[in-house]
Amino acid sequence: MMLIPTHHFRDIERKPEYLQPEKCIPPPHSRPAGTMWFIRDGCGIACAIVTWFLVLYAEFVVLFVMLIPSRDYVYSVINGLVFNLLAFLALASHCRAMLTDPGAVPKGNATKEFIESLQLKPGQVVYKCPKCCSIKPDRAHHCSVCKRCIRKMDHHCPWVNNCVGENNQKYFVLFTMYIALISLHALIMVGFHFLHCFEEDWTKCSSFSPPTTVILLILLCFEGLLFLIFTSVMFGTQVHSICTDETGIERLQRKNQRRQRRGSWKSVKETFGGAFSLNWFNPFSGPSHPKPLSDRDWVRQVSSVSDTENTETTTEEPSEERKDLDSAEVVDE
Repeated sequence: MMLIPTHHFRDIERKPEYLQPEKCIPPPHSRPAGTMWFIRDGCGIACAIVTWFLVLYAEFVVLFVMLIPSRDYVYSVINGLVFNLLAFLALASHCRAMLTDPGAVPKGNATKEFIESLQLKPGQVVYKCPKCCSIKPDRAHHCSVCKRCIRKMDHHCPWVNNCVGENNQKYFVLFTMYIALISLHALIMVGFHFLHCFEEDWTKCSSFSPPTTVILLILLCFEGLLFLIFTSVMFGTQVHSICTDETGIERLQRKNQRRQRRGSWKSVKETFGGAFSLNWFNPFSGPSHPKPLSDRDWVRQVSSVSDTENTETTTEEPSEERKDLDSAEVVDE
């Protein structure tokens, strides 16, 4: 019997016994509906705190170094309102991206009873994740940080301490967009402030001493430039992924994929929540959530699975060789 590479095999036998469902025990207490989603990861929590600190630092410099000391009242009010609105939307989007379930697959559902209830027919297969004992629907991938399989997982972002998936991609896109906008706005205001202070006395430009003012402005300029480049690239990458209906993981594994993609506009509308409106830019308005998974969503046809021409669907008792493959390291699609 020809062995199949581990990353191509991925537990797609039809026999429930092969999937070793006896090793999959459902969690004793499922997460109650409405419970806040939060990943307890030290690195992610630290990155989230740093994100908020940097935004609040920008708020401090913009307000107390540039706008409040300014003699132009109209300039200060307009720029203050715009900057604070964008900063509020950025932090709100960050919270929604961090505290929203990205599309976690029910944990521990790869039981013998559940597999048998699917009543698999010839030519149908199911994927099992040996790490969280879940039956994986199409386009789901396992996250080693969240320790869950996530539907339409794009990547795990430590800056929002969460995966970017089916349910929170909109909030992540808005977060990157608003951070890029406040970074650009801050850089423009720093440029104008430097020009104004060079023309007049530095002691009249700020309530802080000239050396302190220069240091604070240079740090803000560095922060704004760095985050403008970073978030602009992330925003562009996410928009491209949505328009092509292809996640970051799927793009890396494109050579192994054969599936039908949705149209660009349909994918955008599903991600941002319906037809174009101001709610697309509102972090308090959710995306169009998909219908609950039905039995057929767990099952896939052999013809839609990459490299299945090499996959054996024997009904004989699994050998020890195959049992070893079942517990081997699994690489997501």
